[in-house]
Amino acid sequence: MKFAFIAKNASKQLDVVFMCRMLDVSTSGYYASRTRRISQRQREDLELVPLIHAEFRSHPRGCGSRMVLGALRHRGVATSRKRVCRLMAEEKLRPRLKRRFIRTTHSDHDRQVAKNIVNRNFSVGKPNTAWASDFTYIHTKSGWAYLAVVLDLGSRKVVGWSVDSTMEERLVLRALDQALRERRPQGNLVHHSDRGVQYASNAYQKRLAQHGIVCSMSRKGNCWDNACVESFFSTLKRELPNDHVFQDVADAERTLFKYIEGYYNTRRPHSALEYRAPAAHERLVT
Repeated sequence: MKFAFIAKNASKQLDVVFMCRMLDVSTSGYYASRTRRISQRQREDLELVPLIHAEFRSHPRGCGSRMVLGALRHRGVATSRKRVCRLMAEEKLRPRLKRRFIRTTHSDHDRQVAKNIVNRNFSVGKPNTAWASDFTYIHTKSGWAYLAVVLDLGSRKVVGWSVDSTMEERLVLRALDQALRERRPQGNLVHHSDRGVQYASNAYQKRLAQHGIVCSMSRKGNCWDNACVESFFSTLKRELPNDHVFQDVADAERTLFKYIEGYYNTRRPHSALEYRAPAAHERLVT
C-alpha cells in the first residue's frame, strides 16, 4: 500500500526518495515493485480500500469493521472481517469514541409497577408490536440536557423523542405523544420501560391506557431488561458529531434532531437488522 501511495504521488511535487524515507521503505524496493506485477490479492486490496474509506466517512464519527463489512456485503462485495480489519488498520481508520454516561433511573417510589412482559425478547420483526422507552442526559455548557426516546423494538427505529432541561414527567410524556402521533397504534402493543418514577406516574400510565397499550417494566436495578435502549444511548453518545460540549439545550436538540432523524433512523446500518437502517427494514417487512 505504501508503494502504491508513492506511485500515485511520484508524478506530482513529492520526491520519491523523500517519500520512501518518510514511509520507511527502500527506494530500490519501490522501483522493483514498479517492474513486477502485483498479485491478485493485492489488486483486490486496492479495490477494497476506497470502498472501506467511503463507508467509514459516511458515519459522523467513523465506524468499526463489523459495520463496514455489513455495508460491503449489502453492495455484493464478498470479503472477510479479518481482511477488513487488516485494511482498516493499515489505513489507520479508527472510530472516535466518547465516554459513557451514568444512568438516571429513580425507582425508589411508592407508585405501582408493571410485570416484565417483554422479558428481554428484543427480536426484530413487525413494527408496532413492542416499544421500549428510557431517557439519559447529555452535558452542555449551561447545564444538563435530558433526552427521552421511544424505540420500536420491531425495527429499532426511534419513533418518539424529546429534549428538555429537566427530567420531569413532561420529558417522557412528550416523547410518548410524538410516538403516538407518528405511529397511531391500533392495539396489541406493549410498552416497556424501567421502573423510574416518570414512567410509573399517573399521567404516563393514563396515556398508555387511553390507547390500549399494555405496560411492561424492567426488574428493579436490572439494566439488561431494557438493553436495546441502553445500547441506543451508548451508540448515540459515541457517534454524536460534536467533539466539544454543547452550548445549551437548544444546541443539543438541533444536533440530536440531525442524528436521529437525518442519520440513525434513515441511514445508519444496524447489526440486528442485517445491517439495514431502521427505515429500510420497515419498508421491507410492512
